[in-house]
Amino acid sequence: MSLLITYATLITGGENPQILDDHALYIEHGVIQAIDKTSTLQAQYPDAEILDARGKLVMPGNICAHTHFYGAYARGMAIPGAPPENFPQILQRLWWCLDKALDKDSVRMSALVCLIDAIKHGTTTLIDHHASPNFIEGSLGVIADVVEKSGLRAGLCYEVTDRDGMDKMHAGIAENVRFMQQTKSHSRIAGTFGLHASLTLNDDALRACADALPTGAGFHVHVAEHEADEDDSLRRSGKRVVQRLDEYGIWNDKTIAAHCVHVDAAERAILHEKGVWVTHQPRSNMNNAVGAADIDGMLQQGIKLCLGNDGFSNNMWAEWKDAYLLHKVAHRDPRRANGADIAKMALVHNAQLAQQFFPGQQIGELKIGAQADLIFVDYKPFTPLTAGNLPWHIIFGFEASMVTTTIVQGNVLMRDRQLLTLDETAIIAEALSLAPKVWEGYRRYAQDIIQS
Repeated sequence: MSLLITYATLITGGENPQILDDHALYIEHGVIQAIDKTSTLQAQYPDAEILDARGKLVMPGNICAHTHFYGAYARGMAIPGAPPENFPQILQRLWWCLDKALDKDSVRMSALVCLIDAIKHGTTTLIDHHASPNFIEGSLGVIADVVEKSGLRAGLCYEVTDRDGMDKMHAGIAENVRFMQQTKSHSRIAGTFGLHASLTLNDDALRACADALPTGAGFHVHVAEHEADEDDSLRRSGKRVVQRLDEYGIWNDKTIAAHCVHVDAAERAILHEKGVWVTHQPRSNMNNAVGAADIDGMLQQGIKLCLGNDGFSNNMWAEWKDAYLLHKVAHRDPRRANGADIAKMALVHNAQLAQQFFPGQQIGELKIGAQADLIFVDYKPFTPLTAGNLPWHIIFGFEASMVTTTIVQGNVLMRDRQLLTLDETAIIAEALSLAPKVWEGYRRYAQDIIQS
């Protein structure tokens, strides 16, 4: 299959992005084969199917480095009792009750509504972290099936934890290992090894996970999102979280450490030395009142810092904006979180992380030989738009509603804001029909927590 995108203003992405007016892209077998002026490529490929960008910006699709599809049914859901006072209470009374309420059907629908959201927001690659302790075996396969149907790209894992008992802990390990082996050769779906966090992994669980990790693979784990994680690790081991997990070989250049809000200098040094990917989720951190990670310090140290959304909407430009603002107000310093650094996280590092999941594929850049994962953006700047000021146009000007077309591996998933691979109306109706059952199951678990 071939596709010729014409009359585009290309934003190439990569470490040295360019903006190219009146350009075209020729795509064959999901890969960009040629980039040149529209007139040149029209003459070279007269038989190709044409998709006219009509002057819109055409740029690499957004990438989300850390999310949770399974949290979809939390939207609008009331937490029984008094409002949680801190993040540990949010975990106990919201997330650890909601995940128990999920079954096969609600896991499937949670993923589907998030995938619709991703296509509409121009997010073409998502790295998900799943939990459903009453539906573990086969859960990643259910999610993978709907990712396949959507046409998007995803890295998936199951959250191993001991908080629901050691039998379910071992089931989570088995699900990760099975899925990683099953997806080795898939071009758009990959697996990694999920861990919840140090505070819900005892020594036996960590040892079992380390022993089960397939050769050449990494983990995906929450790290020091709140001080409680550090306090628990010090009580268990006399070590802080990063040091404790280091004892079990958790850190390598394929491992993702989400959040890292409360790591100290010694912990950051280990993460840097081991080449760990760290993900920042500013909207979630603000919502949970856990603090603001030292993203400036981590970037200056050379840590591979990426941008995720932690299950918020897949509008990654909203994450850009909040990362840009959060650190300025948290430190009362307008020099914090420079726009160019936010762009480095979201465009360069996120793309490099995605390529860890799909080795041999160039992702996140419009260049010959790269995967044709791209979006059309109907943004009409009224001031000059250059490669140098692009981050500030995105932060202050781009809106998710401006995404009109989403393409992955050359396949059009949304064209002129019309979804082509998923039936949004039917999916929303089915998701809504399941919601009362999920919410009632959640309520029972939450009431048990309150009364215990």
